[in-house]
Amino acid sequence: MSDQPINMSSGLPTTVLPAPDPVDAQRLAEALALPEGECRAAVAAVVAASPRFLAGWAELGDLGRDTMERYAAYRVGYHRGLDTLRANGWRGSGYVRWAEPTNHGFLRALRGLGAMAAEIGETDEAERITLFLLQLDPTGIPLETD
Repeated sequence: MSDQPINMSSGLPTTVLPAPDPVDAQRLAEALALPEGECRAAVAAVVAASPRFLAGWAELGDLGRDTMERYAAYRVGYHRGLDTLRANGWRGSGYVRWAEPTNHGFLRALRGLGAMAAEIGETDEAERITLFLLQLDPTGIPLETD
């Protein structure tokens, strides 16, 4: 008989992304408070200064001037998010739950990408993203967020 402990898994691991730099969060909040005509450019400046800031990419997608601009911003946010997830222990499976506020930027970018994919007729991509979101958080991602 072995003296080694048996590690019992409690299921899939959950990844929680680190909190964004408070300066970035403050700059984004200030940009979002600007008048409509200035807001998008100010958010773009925040993202340009901090291209790993996932909430910035999600906001930039929300503020896109047309479907393709929104699609592009959400796609970058999604890919930056995958890089950040991997850097924080995610190995391609496991949960990334909406209940963790620091996961919102990535999940919003992914949800936005799915919506824009559907809008441009990329139904297979939209379906894959819907399934991926459910795998990341089976409890669901709210439609109206942040």
